[in-house]
Amino acid sequence: MTRRMYNGQDVCVSFDASLCIHAAACVRGLPEVFNTQRKPWILPDAADPQDVAMVVRRCPTGALEYGPGQERTVVAPEVPDTPTTVALIPDQPLTVRGDLTIITPDGTSVHQDRATFCRCGKTKNAPYCDLSHLEP
Repeated sequence: MTRRMYNGQDVCVSFDASLCIHAAACVRGLPEVFNTQRKPWILPDAADPQDVAMVVRRCPTGALEYGPGQERTVVAPEVPDTPTTVALIPDQPLTVRGDLTIITPDGTSVHQDRATFCRCGKTKNAPYCDLSHLEP
């Protein structure tokens, strides 16, 4: 997993493309901040930092995360769901929210608050969904 940082004055956003399933909650939530038609596609300072944090928390996969900006403006840290929640939606990955410790196939331990897991066994990014279930 590789995160790319998008630094803003009031909030910083990071993105890990290997976790993204293109749910587009970010693009629908704040198109002025998240716009895949431009480079860079994330402009953290284009909206109120609290609104940016709120939209990032909607990302079901954990591909997006946020933290304090360069000016160290205080944005409330993400708090994991308690209790942990698991959503099973037909033809979708298993969506989990909570204080998660994920052990990857190579034995790496990863901490996340949000994740989408493969249910079909076709993923090339185990244990995460990579939308392989949509391939013919």
